[in-house]
Amino acid sequence: MSAVRVFEAAARHQSFTRAAEELGMTQAAVSYQIKMLEDRIGAPLFVRMPRQVMLTAKGQQLAPAVTEAFDALRAAFAGMEEAVQSILTVTTLSTFASNWLIPRLGRFQQLFPNIAVQISVGQQLVDLGQNEFDLGIRSGEGNWPGLEAHLLFPNLFTPVCSPDLIRGVELKEPADLLKFPLISPSDPWWKDWFEAAGVPEVDLSGRRENSLGIQQFEGMAAMAGQGFALINPFFFPDDLAAGRLVQPFDLLAQSGRGYWLVYPKARRRSPKVEAFRDWILSEVAGDAERDPTTLGVGTRA
Repeated sequence: MSAVRVFEAAARHQSFTRAAEELGMTQAAVSYQIKMLEDRIGAPLFVRMPRQVMLTAKGQQLAPAVTEAFDALRAAFAGMEEAVQSILTVTTLSTFASNWLIPRLGRFQQLFPNIAVQISVGQQLVDLGQNEFDLGIRSGEGNWPGLEAHLLFPNLFTPVCSPDLIRGVELKEPADLLKFPLISPSDPWWKDWFEAAGVPEVDLSGRRENSLGIQQFEGMAAMAGQGFALINPFFFPDDLAAGRLVQPFDLLAQSGRGYWLVYPKARRRSPKVEAFRDWILSEVAGDAERDPTTLGVGTRA
C-alpha cells in the first residue's frame, strides 16, 4: 500500500521530486517504491527522463483507478473528521449539569452552531483516555495523570433552608442549626462546616439518615422545608436571590476540592475542545466578576 500511495502522488504530479516533497520522503525513496511496484506488476509505470517522468501506457491505465480510490479514501476521512468535530461529548456530574451547565449551554450553541453538544450525567469516574467522551467535569483536587485540568470554581459549602422553616425563629449562632433537621447528616462536610463556625466535635450520629446523595436533590428538599442542606451557592444563585433558599450565616467552608474541566492532553488542540474550554472559562470568569468569593477561578493544573 505504501508503494501504491507513492505511485498515486507521482502520477498526479508527474514528478518524483514533488511526490517526495508531498509525502515527506526523499526522491530516492520514491524511486525505490515505484521500482518495487513495477517489479510486482511486471511492467514499467514511468518513463524516466533527465528532468521529468512520464506515465507509460500501463501507468496511464493504472493511474485513474488508483487516483479515484485515494480520492474516495480522502473523502471518507474528511467526512469522518467533520463528523467528529461537529459533535462534542461531555461527561459531567448531575448537579453541575442541571444547575450550572445546562442553563448556559444555549450561549455556547449560539457561538458555535455547527457543534452539537451531547451531555452524559453520572457519578462514576470515566476514563477519558479509553472512552469516546471529549471532555469531563470532575470534582477533586485537579491531579489526574494524562489529563489537562482547568479549575472552574472551588467546592464551597454552606447551610441553607426554606424561609418557612425558620419563620419566627431567631438564629443567633451556628449551633442553633442543631435544633433543626439536617439533610444528609452523615456527610462529613457538616462537621467541617460546624468546626469552621466554631462549633467543634459535633455529634450527628443519632440523627435520621435521610441522605439524598446529590446536591440538586438536597437543595430541592431544603426548599420543600425538610431541613437544612449543605450546598455550593454557585449551583443555586437564582434560588438564593429569589428567597426560595435562605443562608442564615455568611460562612462558606471549603473542602480543598473543586470542580474541574478535564480532557486528555492528546485532544488539547482539537478545535471543538478548544472552543468549549475557552467558552466555559469565560463563563466562569464572568461569575467571578459578579461574585468576589470565587477564588482561583480559571487556573490550570
